[in-house]
Amino acid sequence: MLSTLQNLFKDFTSLLYPELCPACDTPLTNSEKEICIKCEFDLPYTDFHLHRENPVAKQFWGRIPLRTAMALLYFTKESKTQNLMHQLKYKNQPQIGFLLGEMIGERLLASGIQQDYDYIVPVPIHEKRLRNRGYNQSEYIANGIAERLKVPVKTKVVIRYKETKTQTKNERFERFQNLDNAFMVLQPMAITGKHILLVDDVITTGATLEACANTLNLHNPAYLSLAAAAYTK
Repeated sequence: MLSTLQNLFKDFTSLLYPELCPACDTPLTNSEKEICIKCEFDLPYTDFHLHRENPVAKQFWGRIPLRTAMALLYFTKESKTQNLMHQLKYKNQPQIGFLLGEMIGERLLASGIQQDYDYIVPVPIHEKRLRNRGYNQSEYIANGIAERLKVPVKTKVVIRYKETKTQTKNERFERFQNLDNAFMVLQPMAITGKHILLVDDVITTGATLEACANTLNLHNPAYLSLAAAAYTK
């Protein structure tokens, strides 16, 4: 009886204040999780996980040695992907990151590519930004991947100790200059000889990932791989 009343109250509340799909802004049904079924099928998936020599991997050729690299979605302006990432980063919806991470993990498992990661490491954000936002969106993506791959997430391996300006409107050179010496490794033994999957939210120039990866490479990981929720064309 109590369960029935709770369900009726939930249904009534959803009529007054419907939960909206963060990608298309339409009301979610009770069976839909975080995003609507239509968007789940219509999102601009890259399928980079199926190809070792994909645009993300090529972007880092000659910059950092990588075993594999991929991104889940294409990011363009005024797109469903942009809506998702905006809600994730600025509208207190970290659960979107977890869902995107699960999607990444599922595709990595299905790809047939050897997934021998020792640890998953989310790209850290500065403690000031962490206080303001309340969470690191890349950590939620990493946790979603970990849920599928059953690989531990390490959040204290590397920190972002230099507060940098927002990267959004910077040109390529400014992004790299902005990130000079921004990261520091706190747990080198967690890196040396290990295969690390480094996780970020959106790849644009790749400056953030490159800076973080270069810091990790100072401590001789066996391999570095990259995964991101979105890739800017």
